Amino acid sequence: MNLPRHDDPAPRSAPAEADSRHASASSFGLSTLDLPHAAPRDTQADHVFDVCHVGVVLRATLFVHAALAAGLLFTAHTPGIWALQLALGTAIALPAVLAWLIASCLLKQPLARLPALAQAALTAVLGAACALAGRALALQASPLGLDHLEPLATAVAGGALALVMHQWLRMQALARTPADTAARLAELQSRIRPHFLFNTLNSALALVRLDPQRAESVLEDLAELFRAALADTDSEVRLADEVALAQRYLAIEQIRFGGRLRVSWDLDEAAAGARVPPLLLQPLVENAVRHGVEPAAEGGDIRISTRLKGARVLISIVNSVAGAASQPGHGMALANVKERLRLMHDVAAQFDAKLDGDHFRVHIMVPL
Repeated sequence: MNLPRHDDPAPRSAPAEADSRHASASSFGLSTLDLPHAAPRDTQADHVFDVCHVGVVLRATLFVHAALAAGLLFTAHTPGIWALQLALGTAIALPAVLAWLIASCLLKQPLARLPALAQAALTAVLGAACALAGRALALQASPLGLDHLEPLATAVAGGALALVMHQWLRMQALARTPADTAARLAELQSRIRPHFLFNTLNSALALVRLDPQRAESVLEDLAELFRAALADTDSEVRLADEVALAQRYLAIEQIRFGGRLRVSWDLDEAAAGARVPPLLLQPLVENAVRHGVEPAAEGGDIRISTRLKGARVLISIVNSVAGAASQPGHGMALANVKERLRLMHDVAAQFDAKLDGDHFRVHIMVPL
């Protein structure tokens, strides 16, 4: 028999299987997983002039080469000359743009603290310097066809392209701010739903007389969940901390569902240090409980695994589906997680959620 839900008229007596449920809940490390206190996030430093993403590197490289190819169309008389000039120009542009991206990434925090005009001036100077360095490197490798390039023209072109990319990054940050705010609001809404709070309190009340120590553990875990949920969190946390939070949540739900909730963990220690958005797993495992376990009379299974694959980490949440008994959700938690992953890792992160037969699978790939 399950412990009462918030819509039951009065708490029922706890069943004789309370000890077995206690052992099951203890297997999740109830009240033993401490999460670090989070520091305030610096949104200005997070978004302004941020080139430290694979997607930005790819787009910046393609933009510079596209601009170079378009510019050479006005000077080349034949396609052959255009192709030769493009190859020679690439010898300068590629190392220059990569050097500019690396330097800008390393100087991200100091640049973010400067006024917009100073940022633009310094990035233009940095772009001119990188262009001149690329020209010098190309001349050392093969001076033929490059010795006619004036240093001043090279520096001006490098500075101008750097300014264009700087302005693009600022516009991207401004355009992303409303999406970031919306994702933050959705995150607040999907953190801990009221029904979970009422069910947990009723479960604790039912245990007060029979097992006070266990009731205290449930309330401690609930307090820790709310501390993490209501804290002004960092823009990123360790995957190990997210796993700990999800374990606390499922340990509390184990008290209520008992043998109906069957959870298995397959955690790779090498993946524990991956950086992810805060409260990434809790909404997903909450969805798994609400739509996979709660509607089914026989309960359901949830499998959570982490695996290091090369330089990336695969996070997998799989839950059984109750068939016709399951009520489809609005997809808010899935959309929220996907959006926050995109904001944090851009194209370096992957998110896939699909119904596969009688199981619902969520796969997340993030860089280590």
